[in-house]
Amino acid sequence: MTDLLEFLSLRDANVRFVVLGTILLMSSASIVGTFTFLKKKSLLGDAIAHAVLPGVCLAFLLQGEKDPLWIMIGAFITGFISTIFIDLVVRKSKIKEDTAIALTLSTFFGFGILLLTYIQKSGNASQSGLDQFLFGKAAALVGSDLYNFATIAVILLVVVFLFYKELKLLAFDPDFARSIGLKVNLLELLLTSLSVMAVVTGIQAVGVVLMAAILITPAAAARYWTDRLPIMLVLAACFAAFSGLSGAYISYTLPRMPTGPWIVMVISLIAFFSFFFSPQKGIISRWWQIRKYRHAIALDNLLKTLYQLTEKEARTDKWFSFEEIIRKRFFTDKQLQHTLQKAKNKGFVQCKNEQVYLTAAGSEKGQRIVKLHRLFELYLTEIVKLAPDHVHDTADKIEHILTPELEARLEEKLNYPDKDPHDAKIPR
Repeated sequence: MTDLLEFLSLRDANVRFVVLGTILLMSSASIVGTFTFLKKKSLLGDAIAHAVLPGVCLAFLLQGEKDPLWIMIGAFITGFISTIFIDLVVRKSKIKEDTAIALTLSTFFGFGILLLTYIQKSGNASQSGLDQFLFGKAAALVGSDLYNFATIAVILLVVVFLFYKELKLLAFDPDFARSIGLKVNLLELLLTSLSVMAVVTGIQAVGVVLMAAILITPAAAARYWTDRLPIMLVLAACFAAFSGLSGAYISYTLPRMPTGPWIVMVISLIAFFSFFFSPQKGIISRWWQIRKYRHAIALDNLLKTLYQLTEKEARTDKWFSFEEIIRKRFFTDKQLQHTLQKAKNKGFVQCKNEQVYLTAAGSEKGQRIVKLHRLFELYLTEIVKLAPDHVHDTADKIEHILTPELEARLEEKLNYPDKDPHDAKIPR
């Protein structure tokens, strides 16, 4: 607790530079990355991140020293050239975009490694620490770096704010944007420039290898929690800022732990938590919804089967054996037991000695399922003009999702029919 309070007080200048620098970097990059993610160009960030390495090395060779301004300019130029190269390869050849990105990434990064190796063997004393651009070193941030980060972050946020509507259209419906007269090519150039700028800013903190995660992962995590773009942007920025703060804190309390990789680890944990546990789109939530839906379908099928047995056999006692039910519609023993228990809990059936009794409530529910099934079969034959022997399977699926409103519309459209295509009575 003492370490945490000391860390949050930001009294140490080095801690202050690292914390504020990583928060500014992460939040601004995640906002730009959200639009890249929504345009389904996540791999583009990875290509740009690897393509800036040659620019870093060339800027050093031209200047002979690690001037941050020139290094950022060099990185921006080669990063931007890589996006142009990808676009040219896709437009002028039969190569798909993912292949062009992989080709560009490996080519530029390989060239950057060659230049870096040459610099390391050149004997220039100023080259010390240049290899940190591969993996970054956020703990080495100083005041001038913070000012650079703040300036770039303000530029990114202001541009996104000014062109928010245009970037939103570009992400979701570029064809509509083009139809209303927007210069889509210029907007794509703007978004690419913002992505390159965000990557270039972050390579000093997390390096070219991990920068793609900073750009895309917060947006991917935020997407699982909302369908609204403004909320997604805020969530992505919050996730990114929290991971930057957490990575800096872990590095502060455990000095041998690098800040950049821990930032990526924290945002990755947030992303995986979102993938599994978000309430609407998470893997577990969707699994649970599918499970509930399957159980609801099994219950409908059971009640429909029991109603059909009463209808077919004209039995007044409404007691049926497990064997009769399975013979009419297949259930595994486990599935039948589970479904019967749910039906019993809802008051649809009673069970005794492997005999099932259909109650009045169960009969009403089963009758409605049968009615919907036969109505939809008739709709498929009368309106869609399908053959009667081709409609059962489709009706068997649709009967579970037809609402009372759709039921009323079907009856009205079919003029309140009495029988289905197989001459079976449609119950009322």
